[in-house]
Amino acid sequence: MSTRIATLNPETTTGKAKELFDGVEKKLGFIPNLIKVFGNSPATLQSYLSLGELTGVGNFSGKFREQLALAIAEENACNYCLSAHTAIGKMNGLTEEETKENRKGLASNPKTQAGLQFAQSVTKNRGKVSTEEIKAVKAAGYTDEDILEIVLNVVSNTLTNYVNHIAETVIDFPVVEAGK
Repeated sequence: MSTRIATLNPETTTGKAKELFDGVEKKLGFIPNLIKVFGNSPATLQSYLSLGELTGVGNFSGKFREQLALAIAEENACNYCLSAHTAIGKMNGLTEEETKENRKGLASNPKTQAGLQFAQSVTKNRGKVSTEEIKAVKAAGYTDEDILEIVLNVVSNTLTNYVNHIAETVIDFPVVEAGK
């Protein structure tokens, strides 16, 4: 599947990677190719899964986390993550049009839009955002805690974006391409 980093076969995988694969399959009903790539390093896979759990216990809804993932994946031009989060976003109540708008940092809700644009700036500028951007996201209603959760989502999504770029992971969701 991936030509640069192996995409493990869950049927022949053993040890900690197999244990983690089984947990993902139980939760999702299948094992996405990204997880099969991550399985080459059980420590990395476990860290990624733990990050996912941590973002899930924060203040943000699943829908907003998917909107963030779309905005970040577009900024990082990750077709795998755009494809995955478009599908998952729809499961979380996003329309096709909303997924397209969110990728551009846009949303019908001004607070959501401010959060998406802030996440894209954090991604693009590698965290070096301006004081004005901090003031703007706070003026939109985000707290210091929320800002740090946005950063956590940027980190988690950037990890997957980068791994997919490095591995050239084969997309196993309906394909969505960056910039389109």
